[in-house]
Amino acid sequence: MPKTSVSATIDLQADGKNIGDLRIAWSDNSVPLGYHPFPIISLKNGDGPVVLMVAGNHGDEFEGPSALMRLVNDLDVNEIKGQVIIIPAFNFPAVKASSRVSPLDNVNLNRAFPGNPMGSITEQIAYFVETELLSKADAAIDLHSGGKASVFAACTLATQTDDKELFTKNLDLAKSFGLPLVWILNGFNDPRSMNSAAVRAGVPMIATELGGGGGVDPDITAKTEKCLYSMLRHLGLLDGAPIRDSVVKMVANASIDHSLFATSEGVFDRMVTAGTHVQAGQVAGRFHYVSEPERPSETIVFAHEGLILSHTNRGYVQRGDMLILVVQDYV
Repeated sequence: MPKTSVSATIDLQADGKNIGDLRIAWSDNSVPLGYHPFPIISLKNGDGPVVLMVAGNHGDEFEGPSALMRLVNDLDVNEIKGQVIIIPAFNFPAVKASSRVSPLDNVNLNRAFPGNPMGSITEQIAYFVETELLSKADAAIDLHSGGKASVFAACTLATQTDDKELFTKNLDLAKSFGLPLVWILNGFNDPRSMNSAAVRAGVPMIATELGGGGGVDPDITAKTEKCLYSMLRHLGLLDGAPIRDSVVKMVANASIDHSLFATSEGVFDRMVTAGTHVQAGQVAGRFHYVSEPERPSETIVFAHEGLILSHTNRGYVQRGDMLILVVQDYV
């Protein structure tokens, strides 16, 4: 296995609260002879489970980074048993630019795994996390939200795996997080995602979708903070019982054809919201061809019953854009 070129400025084996950077040597117009820093925090107190927590995988999703920074500031390292490794701005160049992809190489980090130790800057950080951090973790979480492009009903994501024991651990981790909606990633999970990296490493992992819109939702962020503590209790790093919602709804993608996509460019005049149940034949909205005002607007209807997991947050959409993501009960 090639050695990664990424190096940490802190000792990840040291006890206590240690804050530093992952350094990625790179030469471009912004940093000709230096390195790009990716902040990393280690909270370690003796032996115990190791948990990897990341956010900012996409740089326009800020509920996750906010919740993780609350944890960094408020969690007393003496109260934990084990280690929490936190990367609050996983794709740091993208976070600084409020961009879904890195401005340094135009790569989507969650489509860059397993990475490349000698590849672009995003491929290097993906490789380091998969080979050096996930391989040492007992559990992991990747906090996402809809970003500027979309809005999700707040949910936890658990990957369905061929390894039934690992899938059970993923589900248990998702339920311990405490959100009442769990999205099962079945055959639609991308093999280049961090979720798939965790499957390759054999590590229980969940992701989240925490609203969206490109800002910080105060209610969802506060709930996420509580959920992170619940997950740590479930894993035995903190004393106490995890949050367990009495009713957990599990959903999955039955077919990509159940969702709605733009077939042309224009304005989608949406008439439904994320988190609501819809019926076949129900009106989703109207599509206005504002660049061709002589063309009549089109009424868009749902072809299938289901739950709206997310919808676009864009005003003007292009052909191929996702308008509404529809899922069904997981059975």
